[in-house]
Order: sequence, then structure tokens, then C-alpha cells
Amino acid sequence: MKKSLNSMESLRQGIVVKAYSGYYYVQDGCEEFVCSLRGRFRHEKQQVVVGDRVELALRSNRAGVIVKVLPRCSLLLRPTVANVEQAVIVFSVQQPEPDPGLLDRFLITTFINNIKPLIYFNKIDLAAGGIMELVSCYQSVYPVMLTSTITGTGLEELSESLRGKISVFAGPSGVGKSTILNAILPGIKLKTGVISEKLKRGKHTTRHVELIPLPEGGMVADTPGFSSLELPDLRPEDLSCCFPEMEQYRGQCYFTGCLHDREPDCAVKEAVGVGRIAEIRYQQYLRFLQELKGRRRY
Repeated sequence: MKKSLNSMESLRQGIVVKAYSGYYYVQDGCEEFVCSLRGRFRHEKQQVVVGDRVELALRSNRAGVIVKVLPRCSLLLRPTVANVEQAVIVFSVQQPEPDPGLLDRFLITTFINNIKPLIYFNKIDLAAGGIMELVSCYQSVYPVMLTSTITGTGLEELSESLRGKISVFAGPSGVGKSTILNAILPGIKLKTGVISEKLKRGKHTTRHVELIPLPEGGMVADTPGFSSLELPDLRPEDLSCCFPEMEQYRGQCYFTGCLHDREPDCAVKEAVGVGRIAEIRYQQYLRFLQELKGRRRY
């Protein structure tokens, strides 16, 4: 008599570490299984993504069928990965030059998803004075580290920050995400790319999201690079909550619900004026505010 897919004897729990060509690679801590989806997932249009904790019914030869997705604690949509605890956001100080607007968009995304951000400015061996001024405005708000695979700067600290956690590496193409992972995890040999001389930006080398087990516990996802990112669906009045240096002034403005734009007696604008909030961050906030106001709502 055949066992049912729901038979408790045949079920095992694991985490999806890779999805490719319709198959899902699930690790249970000891073995890896190549799994397909139970039919009802297709009918219910339920998506299974890398990082999902799942129950699978075992077949033969390390094959199985995913029968259930366990509740998620977080879900990033770009890159698409579930149950991430922290995001290592990698930007280079040169080649390609950092885009503060793109960095801030990703910081907002991590805040909305309750994911701890760690900012790593890579290629610090190429740093110039103006770039360091940009770096310093983030250091006063977020955990920021400086790294270089040429000099080894920051790599030991980065390895320590990954230990025991599920982390995702994210950032534009060409900033050195795969190169950093190759440096701190010898033997994985992720494909790396070069900077386009014509476009002055990186070429995609990572093609899909994959969770890589770490020797001392935890997992890390290398993800495809991106050059744009949509703001999450936010009300304009909620945007300042995503800027920690502004959120501390909540309730101190003259007007309730102050957008920190044209209103008088605004505590946030006063803080910008005396240098307690970086001007570059405030100007980015205003650009995002106008973007959110311009979205049509039905």
C-alpha cells in the first residue's frame, strides 16, 4: 500500500536553497533533495521561493515533492528571497560610483520587511575624499563597514556578521558581491564580472538567487545585481518612518502629520539646518515624497 503525501512518516522539513527550471533544491541540514511542487500549488498560484521553509514528501534517490510552505517571517521581492534576517547591502565607492538614491530605496525596502540592513562600501582601496563624505552620512544612521578584497579590509568583520544568520547580499552589478563571497568562502568559486568601460556599470554575473551554507552556521544568498528599484507602496505621511534620523523627531513638529516639506515650525527641517540630519538624505527624502504623491490611487 502506497504512502499518502500527507503521511507523517514521509514528511521532512527543509529550506529551499535554489530554484531552477521548475525544480526546487531543499536542504534539511544533512542532505539536499531535488523537489517538484504538489499540484495544488499551481492551482492556488502559491509561489515557492528561495529561503522558504517547507515540508516535503520523500521519494527515492533524494527526490521529493513540496507539500507545504511554512509561515514566512519576511519576504523580499527584489531580490526574491524569504525568511531573511539581515541584508548586506553592497555598494562600491568607485567603479561603479555609488547611487545614493538606489541605496536609500533598498534601505526603505529592508525597513518595510523588518530586515536588519548592513551597509558595506566595497573597493575602499579606490576611495576619494568626496566619496568618504557620502559614506560618513550613512555611518551616523546605519551599521556601515568598509571592505576591500584587494587589501582584505573588513572581510573578517563581515564573516563574523554572517555567522548563524540567514543573510542576503544585494546591490548593483559590478560592486563586488560575488568577489567578496569568494574571498570569505574559499572554494565556492562564484562567477565574477568586470565593469563596462562604455556604460561605467557592472555586468550581471549571478543569474539566480541561491542560498549558500556557511561553514560556521547560517546561510547567505548571492543575488543578481540591479540598477533600479521601485519604492514600496507607502503613504506619503509614512515615508519619514523609513528614515531613522527623521523618525526620532516624530511628534516634535508644530503640525500633526507634518510631511517635513513646506510646513513651518518643522523639527526635521530644523535638524537639517543645524547638521543633525544629512542634507543629502533629506533631499532624497523629498524626491521620494514627490514620487509617492505622484502615484495615482484608486
